[in-house]
Amino acid sequence: QVQLVESGGGLVQAGGSLRLSCAASGRTFSSYAMGWFRQAPGKEREFVAAISWSGGSTYYADSVKGRFTISRDNAKNTVYLQMNSLKPEDTAVYYCAASYATGRGIYEYDYWGQGTQVTVSS
Repeated sequence: QVQLVESGGGLVQAGGSLRLSCAASGRTFSSYAMGWFRQAPGKEREFVAAISWSGGSTYYADSVKGRFTISRDNAKNTVYLQMNSLKPEDTAVYYCAASYATGRGIYEYDYWGQGTQVTVSS
């Protein structure tokens, strides 16, 4: 089992940047693929990015491709989401999640953090 805690959210102006972090407990972090998802008010949770257990493969939603970068440091049990060129439509609660297989589907992920709020002002 793994516990996940996100940090790094906040308020930023459009065009700005934020870096989210997700710290994982447990000694098996490197066994999990990791994903970032987001949920805006009144909308369903959606896939943002995912990274394989080794970091060798990454996947992005079309809406963030070229602006967001997912990475991980297995020595620190942490996964990151670097968000650049932020837009008001990126405003949401961002969640990290862990899975035994790299995927884009919410139901593929077994463990979830509590989320961190990202607000982008226009």
